[in-house]
Amino acid sequence: MFNLIIFGTPGSGKGTQSIKIAGEYHFGHISTGDIFRNEIRNNTELGIKVRGIIESGSLVPDELLIEILAKSMSMFNGVKGFVFDGFPRTIRQAEDLDEFLAKNNDCVSLVLALDVDNDEVIQRLLKRAKDEGRKDDTREVIKTRLDVYYNQTSPLIEYYKNQGKFRAVHGIGSVEDIFKEICQIINSFV
Repeated sequence: MFNLIIFGTPGSGKGTQSIKIAGEYHFGHISTGDIFRNEIRNNTELGIKVRGIIESGSLVPDELLIEILAKSMSMFNGVKGFVFDGFPRTIRQAEDLDEFLAKNNDCVSLVLALDVDNDEVIQRLLKRAKDEGRKDDTREVIKTRLDVYYNQTSPLIEYYKNQGKFRAVHGIGSVEDIFKEICQIINSFV
């Protein structure tokens, strides 16, 4: 299995690129954000539990994530790997993911980070809020999410650099140009 992690600030284009990657390479697409939004929409027990956490811009507790991840991965058949969209978000989650994959004789193959400056991210998220009615895309929540990203998620860069698995991608430009660059990187690892 080829296991790819894609991360970056909120609004960096992770979801858009993850979907394209999954289609191109026949990977299962795992987006914890999409899973949680679906659970909230369906008013499930999990949805009720995480609604307030997500709407405040905070991260969902680690203990829930691996369980949700395992369940989501088991729903895919015949895929050649997975693209993890926005997960892991902390060193602890990365270690938990490594441990989980190792139990299945697997590992993270490549980590891509989409680099987008904060001004661009804020404009993208405010536009998304207007277009999609996303409650988690207010200016105040965006600031909280960016602070959480820089304090908790950006340390993953060093974690994966130390494993020789990290590559940065310039995340501003056309979706297709960014995707081409991503494909060149993936192809050099496959």
